[in-house]
Amino acid sequence: MTGQPHRPASHDAGQPFDADTVRAVCGHMNADHADDSLLICRALGGCPNATRARATGLDADGMDFAVAVDGIEVPVRIPFARRISERAEIRREVVRMHEQACDAFGLPPRSAERNTRSRPGLK
Repeated sequence: MTGQPHRPASHDAGQPFDADTVRAVCGHMNADHADDSLLICRALGGCPNATRARATGLDADGMDFAVAVDGIEVPVRIPFARRISERAEIRREVVRMHEQACDAFGLPPRSAERNTRSRPGLK
């Protein structure tokens, strides 16, 4: 799976999440899971040389990131495995993407305890 050209998330038929939810999820990812975002973008976003990644948006079909490659920030879209419509599904998809990225690099995923811990952004 590779990243797709950036398509900003907007609140329309393809966007079941309001701006506050998108902001909270992106803020949580950027504050608490920057390394996970980078791993996801390296493995699933077609940016193996990325040095930094930050979540910038999401919608029913995927998550958008701004990724630094060779000192230049580029947009990357990582599609979800399926269309989602509930906030709780965001967390499951991000965990799935993280596990898939770990598998791609032969890394062990985080412990189940850490993956199931409740956090404000991805509840």
